Amino acid sequence: MRSKLPKVLHTLADRTLLEHVCAAAKQLNASKICVVYGHGGEQVRDHLQDQTIEWAEQTEQLGTGHAVTQAMPKIIDTGKVLILYGDVPLIKSSTLKLMLENCSETAMSLLTIELDNPQGYGRIVRENGQVTSIVEHKDANKAQLAISEINTGIMCVPATQLSQWLAKLSNNNAQGEYYLTDIIAMAVSDKIAINTVTATNSQEVEGVNDRLQLARLERYYQSMQAEELMKQGVTLRDPARIDVRGEVTCGQDVTIDINVIIEGKVEIGAGAQIGANVILKDCSIGASSIIEANCVIEQAVVGEECSVGPFARLRPGAKLANKAKVGNFVEIKNSDIGQGSKVNHLSYIGDTTMGDNVNVGAGTITCNYDGANKHRTIIGDNVFVGSNTAMVAPIELGEGATIGAGSTLTNDADAEALTLTRAKQKTLAGWKRPTKKNK
Repeated sequence: MRSKLPKVLHTLADRTLLEHVCAAAKQLNASKICVVYGHGGEQVRDHLQDQTIEWAEQTEQLGTGHAVTQAMPKIIDTGKVLILYGDVPLIKSSTLKLMLENCSETAMSLLTIELDNPQGYGRIVRENGQVTSIVEHKDANKAQLAISEINTGIMCVPATQLSQWLAKLSNNNAQGEYYLTDIIAMAVSDKIAINTVTATNSQEVEGVNDRLQLARLERYYQSMQAEELMKQGVTLRDPARIDVRGEVTCGQDVTIDINVIIEGKVEIGAGAQIGANVILKDCSIGASSIIEANCVIEQAVVGEECSVGPFARLRPGAKLANKAKVGNFVEIKNSDIGQGSKVNHLSYIGDTTMGDNVNVGAGTITCNYDGANKHRTIIGDNVFVGSNTAMVAPIELGEGATIGAGSTLTNDADAEALTLTRAKQKTLAGWKRPTKKNK
């Protein structure tokens, strides 16, 4: 990877490779998940410290068989051991369930796939259709190199037999390593059946060894996410230009334009339209709402039939009631915007409770921070705030109040009254602009 970061901590769809694998394992209701770590392992442990994982350190890199051996003291003797790889992020839990179903006290399961170009992979050797061994590429003869069925490395083995076989492994091979694949021949010798399961496609079992492979898998993953959205009835203006880096649920007839990024958990209601270059993170968009181009919406709630943007930012805690409007270059943070209320242009609304049918003029801000603490602004229903107004919190604008343009309010504004703070306008005859002095 040419990186200071351990390979399994590189990300695909904003989740580390190892987290993808652990997520697939968790869907199997495993009694225990054990991660074997080596180089850079402390970084790996720190990153996943909030997850329920057992850890086993491999101080020397002596092969896959040696790695699995490090985990065995933490394994229940009577269980099934499913062996996965931290750099194979797109393995499907449905495939792994088949692996478990094909493993028993008298049988192990092995995940294989046919490749047009099996270069570098261990080959599956069969006799009369039955698996007899796996030969690593570097140890294979000419006839074995012609085999197109390859070993993915993923297998499910009865714990008792696995412990016995690992103890018998030898490093007498081209690499001088303890190959996990050597247990296949031991299983044959012990008359343990080897059931094979075929992977759905090559991407499911493809490992990541460099940034080129990582980029290819990212594009494949995103194409699958786009395909799933379209199956649900979502219109994607260009399926190749959407990035889903979390979980998204959509109602019918949602339209998503190009270059939209979805992170965390996002809900989009029926008939909503998402414009180009929008970032949605941990938010919900109500039915029939329109999010114009170049908006950023994070940890916010947008009601139904709302209009947001273009170039608007909804920060954490922003809540828009139905039919609210937030226009271009407006920032909303930790505020409730009432039904039908409008903040159309170039404004900052923070720590505010705004009623229904409020109209906020261009250039208006709530001064919610005094340098040490945040304070709240309360705006009643049907308030009209003139352009370029500053409201110094804590402050309350009564229902139906009108605020004259260019005002700076430091006290509450009365309901149904006009409040303004302006200096008397003057014209100074004979005044001249200053001129630039020559150096």
